[in-house]
Formats: sequence, structure tokens, C-alpha cells
Amino acid sequence: MKVQYFHDTDTLYIEFQDREIAETRDLDENTVLDLDAEGNVCAITFEHASTRTDVNHLHVEGIAA
Repeated sequence: MKVQYFHDTDTLYIEFQDREIAETRDLDENTVLDLDAEGNVCAITFEHASTRTDVNHLHVEGIAA
């Protein structure tokens, strides 16, 4: 899993699986969901992230070894 914040575009990208994207769905005008060929969620993108999420604070639990 990878979390990236792009300050210059105020975009938060969360990748759950590194797979080929087969479909991209707009959940709303500022949120995009990427799916693989089987319909599994691979990533989500949040535009205007600083006003919609807490990009200044990241808390991670349960990291697999």
C-alpha cells in the first residue's frame, strides 16, 4: 500500500494494490476510484485533499511484517 500527497496539486493518492487499472470511476467531481479487471479497488484519488482530509496527520496501524 502506498500513500502519496502532491502539495502542488493538493491531491491525495492512496494505492491499495499495484495492479493494472482496467476501469476508473468518478465517485464525485473530486474523488476517483481505480479498479482492476476483476473489479477490485486498486487506488483512490482525492482532489482538494487539504480541505477534504487531514493530510497533515497520518496514523498507520497493523503493518504486516
